[in-house]
Amino acid sequence: MKAETMERALAAFTIESDSILATRDAMDMEAFAKAVEALSKAERIGTAGCGHSGIACMHFAHSMCCVERPARFISPAEAIHGATGYLQEGDVMVWASRGGKTDELFKILDICHVKKVTVIGVTENLASPLAEMSDIVIPMKVTSETDRYNSQGTSSFTALAAVFDALQTAVIEETGYQNEQFALIHPGGAVGKRLNK
Repeated sequence: MKAETMERALAAFTIESDSILATRDAMDMEAFAKAVEALSKAERIGTAGCGHSGIACMHFAHSMCCVERPARFISPAEAIHGATGYLQEGDVMVWASRGGKTDELFKILDICHVKKVTVIGVTENLASPLAEMSDIVIPMKVTSETDRYNSQGTSSFTALAAVFDALQTAVIEETGYQNEQFALIHPGGAVGKRLNK
C-alpha cells in the first residue's frame, strides 16, 4: 500500500470526527427538544431518505423499534405507491437529506401534510425546500467527506447517524425506557445473553 493511501485512510477518522463535533455545535436545541417530544408521543414513526441518508433512516427506524417506538423505513419509491398508508394523523415522519433537495421526498411530505403527520427533517441546508416543508428541522454539518474528491457519502452519513443516535438517547430518557424492556425484545446474540442472565 502506498504511504499516501494509508495517510488518507487514517485522516478519515479525523475528518468524520470533525463533522460530528460541528453538528453538535450547530444543534438547534429547541428543535431537538420538539423532535424528541414528537417521537416520544407518536403511535407510529416513518423514516425516508435516499442513498446513504436512506440507509441511516433504516437504522433509525430500527433504533426506534429497539426502544418500543413502532417505526418503519418507507422507501421513497414505495411511499408514493401506497406505503404512506402506514402513517396516520398524529404520527411522525422523519426524513434526511444533506442538501434538502431530494426530489423523491417532496410528494411524501405533501401526503404527510394532508394526513396531519408531523414532519421532522434532518439537513445541512436549512433554507432548502424540504426544510421549509418540515414542522421541525434539525441541522447537521459536514466539514468534508473523507475521499479526495469530497463526493462520497461518508462524513455526511456519520454526522446523520450521530444525530439519530442522540435522538434515540433522548427518547430513552424522556420515556423512561428500561433495560428490562429491551431484554424482553432482544433475547438474541451476545447482548441478549448478557441482558437475560
